[in-house]
Amino acid sequence: MTDIIDDLEWRGLLAQTTDLDELRKALADGPVTLYCGFDPTAGSLHIGHLTQILTLARFQRAGHRPIALVGGGTGLIGDPKATAERALNSVEVVEQWVDILGRQLSAFLRFAPEGGTAGTTDALLVDNGRWLRSMSAIDLLRDVGKHFSINQMLARETVRSRLDGDGMSYTEFSYVLLQSYDYVELYRRHGCTLQIGGSDQWGNITAGLDLIRRMDGNDPHGPAHALTTNLLTKSDGSKFGKTESGAVWLDAELTSPYAFYQFWFNADDRDVGRLLRFFSFRGREEIEDLERQTAQRPAARAAQRALAEEMTTLVHGEEECRKAVEASRALFGQGDLAGLDERTLGAAIAEVPNVTPAGSAADLPPVVDLLAGTGLVASKSAARRTIQEGGAYVNNAKVTDVEARVAPEDLLHGRYLVLRRGKRNVGGVVLGEE
Repeated sequence: MTDIIDDLEWRGLLAQTTDLDELRKALADGPVTLYCGFDPTAGSLHIGHLTQILTLARFQRAGHRPIALVGGGTGLIGDPKATAERALNSVEVVEQWVDILGRQLSAFLRFAPEGGTAGTTDALLVDNGRWLRSMSAIDLLRDVGKHFSINQMLARETVRSRLDGDGMSYTEFSYVLLQSYDYVELYRRHGCTLQIGGSDQWGNITAGLDLIRRMDGNDPHGPAHALTTNLLTKSDGSKFGKTESGAVWLDAELTSPYAFYQFWFNADDRDVGRLLRFFSFRGREEIEDLERQTAQRPAARAAQRALAEEMTTLVHGEEECRKAVEASRALFGQGDLAGLDERTLGAAIAEVPNVTPAGSAADLPPVVDLLAGTGLVASKSAARRTIQEGGAYVNNAKVTDVEARVAPEDLLHGRYLVLRRGKRNVGGVVLGEE
């Protein structure tokens, strides 16, 4: 086993723990069974979840057994938000999302082979709906609720901030009881003695520890522990994992592999070192070398490229990563646009300024109009100057005639054009489907 705590500390991940010396000892004596919960509040996980998913994977690689808990029970309630009441989803929707999240989580952890015997470090996938949805209100109040102090619950920051505003429903107020009871169930069923989560979950996690002590104080599994990771923000203070178009999802239908690749590739130089430490499985020496390369030759973007390729391969596989890299190169004149498959090309053009002209392929306006329409230039006169100066390209071919038009056969896959001004400014044309 490797010292996972030292690794987490070096990466800047470690935020809070209960007794650190005791936790180190337990991990050294391991394997330890640990868990993290993921509530199905949408039809996909997003990259904000990756910190915890990959932390589970780091523990597994260090010789411990992770449990990925999907909240089929807690997802019907919703973890309290700091600002407003969370919308409740139907049972049918939550059940569908539970299945999706379970499949996504299964891609990051090593499970026992189907039909085989589970090893000591093989991961488990568990749905807390198995016990929460069968618990009666009386059971919850008698067996769980009696161990919670209302005074302590009211003092929680999330509750306090909401009480100063529009208030909080009893439904959300009770969420901590359900999450705490999850820890009890996993402690009893699987000998789970460590829960991890983001630092904003510290109150919920320690409430679970306290509930274990109160309900199973003499259980032979021994003392339980808590560990949280730092929340990640960008150097400009904005929330990590958000773009102008919204969250960056793990589902390829919600965020294309190309857009996923570009998110990491476009990381700010000030952020990329920390992103590598948080998300990459590369070792310390390699990451520090990439950080040095960024400092010495930032234009080469070696660290961003390494991060983008590793994360896209991890989430979408080697083939989708290869396509994303090829599309990225081709859009900027360094590869074959015609060789890109339609799905990848369409996803790439969706990420740059684009226009959908009216009419058929035979009615496309002049290149000057298309350049102006995409916003690559400020006006048609600016488009003419760009062509005259040799800086305009259609499908990576230089345009030399200010009166040039596009022929139907120039359309890639019958409906796409890639426009470029200079080396770095790219736009697209998407012909509407008939």
